[in-house]
Amino acid sequence: MVWFETILVVLTLLTGIIWLVDKLFFAKARRERAGLLDEREPILVDYSRAFFPVLAIVLGLRSFVAEPFRIPSSSMMPSLLIGDFILVNKYAYGLRLPINNRKFLEIGQPKRGDVVVFRPPHHPDQDWIKRVIGLPGDTIAYRDNTVFVNDVPLQYQPIGDYVGKGQGADMTGAGLLQEDLPGRPHPVLERGDSPFSIQGEGEWTVPPGHYFVMGDNRDNSEDSRFWAVHFLPEENLRGKAFLIWLNWDSEAGGVDFSRIGSSIP
Repeated sequence: MVWFETILVVLTLLTGIIWLVDKLFFAKARRERAGLLDEREPILVDYSRAFFPVLAIVLGLRSFVAEPFRIPSSSMMPSLLIGDFILVNKYAYGLRLPINNRKFLEIGQPKRGDVVVFRPPHHPDQDWIKRVIGLPGDTIAYRDNTVFVNDVPLQYQPIGDYVGKGQGADMTGAGLLQEDLPGRPHPVLERGDSPFSIQGEGEWTVPPGHYFVMGDNRDNSEDSRFWAVHFLPEENLRGKAFLIWLNWDSEAGGVDFSRIGSSIP
């Protein structure tokens, strides 16, 4: 939502400049001219003074603390469902300027298994969400529905058949497994009748300053396996997803209260 971020920055700057210019150059003269009379501020100044603090707080929280996102696709099922509203930690991987996403304060780096929001290299105007599988220097392979990290295959524990609902109902019948990613075990879906199930195999070595990301819905995720460049540049990161604060799926009856407040595995 680059457009929303741009509008928010522009409105914050505009209202702040109007308020400051009036305070420095016009407010005193207006008071002296009014004397004992109650001369009202120009309506533009009045609105700017009222809205600037609110806009500045929203911009600060959204840019440097936490930002809300909505899950629009099934690529991270079963961990995240269509209609989940999530919060993203904006300072986990360093503070970044709004709009251009340029980092100005280093704080931390993604860990294997983190669920991250980012702007993909081939769609820099969109926000996507995937899980970090490969760190800089890792060799990642995907063969026979198995992820290999530095030549070591991950272990998978079958849980059963997945039962979807609402907009995710078409994933009913997919295999539900726990993938034992070191330090971050999490559920994944596998579905052998998907076109993706016969694609995406290969081996990749992650270059410095980049990451290899995959969706938990392994046969229905456009992730690093399928990108032309395969790797996510560090500068494209937007933050770390950590909490589901709402779920709304009209096809599943509206709000799912059981998901509110859930952490993201």
